[in-house]
Amino acid sequence: MNCGMKRILLVCTFLFAGLALRAQTQPWSQRMANTAIQIWKDSLPGTNWSYDQGIVLQGLQSVWQQSARSEYFTYIQKSMDRYVGADGSIRTYKAKDYTLDNILSGRSLLFLHQVLGTEKYYKAASLLRKQLDEQPKTPEGGFWHKKRYTNQMWLDGLYMAEPFYAEYASVYHEDADFDQIADQFIWMEQHARDAKKGLLYHAWDQSKKERWANPQTGLSASLWARADGWYAMALVDVLSYFPANHPKRAALVAILKRLAVAIQACQDQGTGLWYQVLDKGNKKGNYLEASASCMFVYTLAKGVREGYLPQHYLPAARKAYDGVIKSFIETDADGQVNLKGTAGAVGVGGEPYRDGSYEYYTGVKTVTNETKGVGSFMLASVEMERLANLNAGKGKTVLLDSYFNNEYHKDVTGKNISFHYKWEEQDNNGFSLFGRIFNNYGLHTKTLNEAPDDVNLKKAAAYIIVDPDIPKENPDAKYIEEPHIKAISNWVKNGGVLVVLNNDTGNAEFTHLNKLMAKFGISFNLNSVNRVVGRNFEQGAINIPSDNSIFKTARKIYIKELSTLQLTKPAVPRLTNGKDIIVATAKYGKGTVFAVGDPWFYNEYTDGRKLPPDYDNFKAANDLVGWLVKQLPQTKK
Repeated sequence: MNCGMKRILLVCTFLFAGLALRAQTQPWSQRMANTAIQIWKDSLPGTNWSYDQGIVLQGLQSVWQQSARSEYFTYIQKSMDRYVGADGSIRTYKAKDYTLDNILSGRSLLFLHQVLGTEKYYKAASLLRKQLDEQPKTPEGGFWHKKRYTNQMWLDGLYMAEPFYAEYASVYHEDADFDQIADQFIWMEQHARDAKKGLLYHAWDQSKKERWANPQTGLSASLWARADGWYAMALVDVLSYFPANHPKRAALVAILKRLAVAIQACQDQGTGLWYQVLDKGNKKGNYLEASASCMFVYTLAKGVREGYLPQHYLPAARKAYDGVIKSFIETDADGQVNLKGTAGAVGVGGEPYRDGSYEYYTGVKTVTNETKGVGSFMLASVEMERLANLNAGKGKTVLLDSYFNNEYHKDVTGKNISFHYKWEEQDNNGFSLFGRIFNNYGLHTKTLNEAPDDVNLKKAAAYIIVDPDIPKENPDAKYIEEPHIKAISNWVKNGGVLVVLNNDTGNAEFTHLNKLMAKFGISFNLNSVNRVVGRNFEQGAINIPSDNSIFKTARKIYIKELSTLQLTKPAVPRLTNGKDIIVATAKYGKGTVFAVGDPWFYNEYTDGRKLPPDYDNFKAANDLVGWLVKQLPQTKK
């Protein structure tokens, strides 16, 4: 072999080793997401609109929101576009089947509409919402699982329908629906819960006439793990959209807490996992099952992160997740991660008849890379990853101003809503990913709609002012006046962390804002630098030195059309570009001020869909939040 060939082989060896190392250092959520978009490269399994697609897409959505890697978003959109026509019709969907299984994929439609604003996704989601209006119900109002399953409620159906129903109600202002959403959980628990074990049976027949139904209770015969997993995940997902002051919210939290006790009680102590039939772990033929174990990890971890469940459930979630990795995850010769041990499709009744017996459930064969397992594993993995920094700012609040920046527009329903740099906005203008990062550090993200004063600022550890209005944006623009300056500066002096994300001249208010910033030795210049023509992204590129004290991992960022800074003491520059000061901070009393002349961290430039992959805006947002949390006032113990 000649020297040239040896050098080529050596280079290739190092290249492949580097790629393998990168794959191994990626979080498990991304490794499984990569598997999903590889093995189902052209389309997800099945030719018809189904819940199997929905659960995988829920996992990919969660991974995208955690990683801002565009390939996951692209895959979700491509998957939905296979079915959704320009007029909002859904190919292969049959509304008159009245199956709740058809609703789950609607969550991806809601997601795409909120991110992209494309009306066809809203129209398609509204078709599914209309099905719920017409869905056959038990005499008390419980949704039949399917039209052909007369008077039957299944635990699966709660996950298939209720999170979609709750998100639709929340986003499109149909608040009256939350009563019915809560009732589905309440009735299911009342009818299906085993009083001694606290777990719920898979299905309930109100008529008590089905062959699989107990003639006294109407219940199916077994406590099937994935059924309880579906129900548990539905609870924590619905609570994310449920109004804080709704009278039935407390009932849902109480159901979750009762179920969490039962879930933990039947966890296998050796592996941390759960059996296919939950209460018969030692019985011959039973087996540890992957999808249900992932669902319970997701439920317990998210329940704790959101504050629905106490912290003492985290060890159970961690033990279970470690068990999933050890028992069910394998890496093949090509480096692809695969998930073993998921039970195939399960149900009761139908043809051929499924009697719901112990022998039936344990006779279901397990499948590698089954959709319900893959989707649930991604969801569980992201939740576990979100726990890493949860205690850093836990219990504290970051307030986002919506008084000085208070623009309105009409949404698709015709309602006037506040927009532009808001936590809840998932489109290009929003701060949904920025807010999620704060949540990952344990902070509550809230909005201040009133003028800042001593009382409302006292509740916040951090306060963000972004892009103050000018009359061309808001005819009723509110300006930063002396009482506001006094309240904000006193709050900072006492330990508050102020984040000011301005804009360039002509797009934000400077005079009044600079009166506030003068307290901290910072002044925004009335200029606009880093002008970018079209998609010439390099015109907006700024390199960050490796020793930057705030941006520890971001090395190249994109920030266009911003105002630069002038500083006096106590302010110090934190990032410069040539002679321009881009970022500055100031210590003021016990508090800290961070300033940059652009909203910068909005979704358009952090979510990975627009910028080339060599830009680190998402990393920069994570770096900043990590740094800000360290500046927060520490609670005395």
